[in-house]
Amino acid sequence: MNRVVHFEIMADDLDRAQKFYEAVFGWTFQVMGEEFGHYRVIVTGPGPDDMAHGVKMEDVGINGGMMKRNAPLPEDGKSPNAFTCIIGVADIDEAIAKIDAAGGKPQSDKTDVPGVGKLRYYKDTEGNIFGVLQPEPRQA
Repeated sequence: MNRVVHFEIMADDLDRAQKFYEAVFGWTFQVMGEEFGHYRVIVTGPGPDDMAHGVKMEDVGINGGMMKRNAPLPEDGKSPNAFTCIIGVADIDEAIAKIDAAGGKPQSDKTDVPGVGKLRYYKDTEGNIFGVLQPEPRQA
């Protein structure tokens, strides 16, 4: 099956965006340097390669990158109009508090999606839209 294996965040201020995602989600960053346009690799947690080292499939996600923006921002107050990443969280209210404290701006109300979980969209400090999702508990 074809799956998403990498994501990228565009930013006007790379340091500000990095600080936001570190504060909200605890992600780590590796700066690639000037020869790579100051591209930053984002490590969200174990990736598929880590399964060879005993990481379980349910703990595997995707990692990404961050680079300077070269396109217009999405409109304020509108639903997402482009490819959007949604980040799984254990407690959406805790995530909302961290996002608000780090300077994120709500793009939607918190919504209950039947059979899926609780979802809310935000803009980060760079104007990028992302979602946070607290999945519904799995039924035994």
